[in-house]
Amino acid sequence: MIKKQGISLNKLITQGKGNIISDMGGEKVMLSVHNGKYYNLGEMGGAIWDLIEKPLLVTELVAVLMSKYEVEQSTCEEQVISFLELLLEEDLIEVREAVSL
Repeated sequence: MIKKQGISLNKLITQGKGNIISDMGGEKVMLSVHNGKYYNLGEMGGAIWDLIEKPLLVTELVAVLMSKYEVEQSTCEEQVISFLELLLEEDLIEVREAVSL
């Protein structure tokens, strides 16, 4: 059995392809064309989804969220990684290694 790549702070994250997104009263809802499931990302999940439209390091994502919301870094990192792992389990995001130049 092949285990999927996990999420860590130094990974690049981006939206997966084949999802239809709608804004409903400030919350994002998504239909995955790939697996035929609906998801309610909520307000915060929707904000994260918007931020990962283009590849973004998890550390950068956390920094942006910390600048917008009053949250401790460790709490933000933990909750963001947990949310991204749920998206990854559902095949909704792509995860790559960051390339050093």
